[in-house]
Amino acid sequence: MFSGIIVEVGTVHAFKGTGEAASLTIEASPAFSDVAIGESIAVNGVCLTIVNLRGSMFTLDVSPETLRATNLAELRPGDGVNLERSLCLNDRIGGHLVSGHVDGVGRIIGKRTEANALHYDMQVPKGLMRYIVPKGSIAVDGISLTVVACHPEGFQVTIIPHTAAVTTMGHKALGATVNLECDMIGKYVERALLARVEGAEAGEEGELLLRQHRIVE
Repeated sequence: MFSGIIVEVGTVHAFKGTGEAASLTIEASPAFSDVAIGESIAVNGVCLTIVNLRGSMFTLDVSPETLRATNLAELRPGDGVNLERSLCLNDRIGGHLVSGHVDGVGRIIGKRTEANALHYDMQVPKGLMRYIVPKGSIAVDGISLTVVACHPEGFQVTIIPHTAAVTTMGHKALGATVNLECDMIGKYVERALLARVEGAEAGEEGELLLRQHRIVE
């Protein structure tokens, strides 16, 4: 579990893959010197597991499903990546609860500056907008952001100079892809409501069958 508050921007040292799976090696600062094999790290919002350590670098395996669901396959040596270590139970949650399980890949379709703010318009994969609401939370490449507004193609977020300086967002250009994770609360609510509706429908069918059985008797 993460909070969407980026610790630092690491550098991709190597990305080796077969097209179906990959191995990602990242170089980080001393802030990550005490990481351990088996630890979870969010890389551009994707929860990955450390499988090897070497000095200031750590290696993570990337599964076929992760390659399909995220934009990690676009990474190249030298690219910056947003890094966050998993939460401790006594941590402050400065952003919102983020699982590191990406819902889809969005695309930047608009970018403009207003005073000290940088506005981004995001195009969203079909089906995700039902989980995105104005003033709600969303993780964009692992960064906890507030949805400023929704539009027909997606939504808009705003970042301040600090966020632009300490994450990869300040360098994102038009057309760039981003990993999106919607607020998990909305997904749980939807699933609970669907289960209730399905249960009610099943109950109605059962009652109808019982009535028909009684009439036959």
